[in-house]
Amino acid sequence: MNSVPPLVPGQPVPSSVPEGVTSTPWQALRQFTDARIALGRAGVSLPTAAHLAFQLAHAQARDAVHLPFDAAGVVAGLQTLGCQTFRLHSQAADRATYLQRPDLGRRLDVPSLETLFNWQATAPTQSFDLAFVVVDGLSSLSVHQHTVPLLSAMLARLQADGDQRWAVAPICVVAQGRVAVGDEVAERLNADMVVVLIGERPGLSSPDSMGIYLTWAPKVGTTDAARNCISNVRPAGLSLAAAATTLHQLLSQARRKQLSGVGLKDDVDHQLPPPLVPGQDPPALSLWHRAAGSQ
Repeated sequence: MNSVPPLVPGQPVPSSVPEGVTSTPWQALRQFTDARIALGRAGVSLPTAAHLAFQLAHAQARDAVHLPFDAAGVVAGLQTLGCQTFRLHSQAADRATYLQRPDLGRRLDVPSLETLFNWQATAPTQSFDLAFVVVDGLSSLSVHQHTVPLLSAMLARLQADGDQRWAVAPICVVAQGRVAVGDEVAERLNADMVVVLIGERPGLSSPDSMGIYLTWAPKVGTTDAARNCISNVRPAGLSLAAAATTLHQLLSQARRKQLSGVGLKDDVDHQLPPPLVPGQDPPALSLWHRAAGSQ
């Protein structure tokens, strides 16, 4: 069956519609978005290519949710940066439990608590400005791909702060975790702030999206209103360099003001892309920022 070719990021929209497919007046708008608009129709149905593209995207989103978390690989990557790391686990014993019981993903299991307790016993007076917690969340794929390069860029910025040096806690990698598990980790590590890097819920065009959650004075029971979130971190969304710059700015403000969440605003000058010239590739999606998370 003839059909409208699906939108491929970075490729121009086809100028003609295959025979047998009824186009829509919105056809030219497809160059601006990955959203499923202006797909056309074949009779009363979707064109075959659009239907198959939807099925592929849905399968990729499901795969991202169920992809086993390679915590050992993430730890090995972090160790190449010279980072001390801990492997931890939430109270959700497996993926099925994790998906059905979000509350269990927000707390550490007993062996993980013992790991942090035993480490803390060796340095009982030690405290930190910042703790990074890496969590698989709902997309292990994004964590596998983005954690090491993002933290490499982030640590370089923190080290360049001169007199405003940051005491960074050992990085904790948590399996089957939700955003709030970072609060318990940071509280155990005696850290003033926590940054949680977590796989976001996959969309039908973004199975590899990472979210970054910043919380001042984290403790068990902290609500989402006390967090800042940088979302859509991925090659086709907010670049890793832009995410690191934004996070560094938010961390500096949070430490100076001693707060996060709805009282802390991002004032980074995010430049808008230049107007699209017909025939050129569409620009990447821009930053989507929100103050409260949904993990």
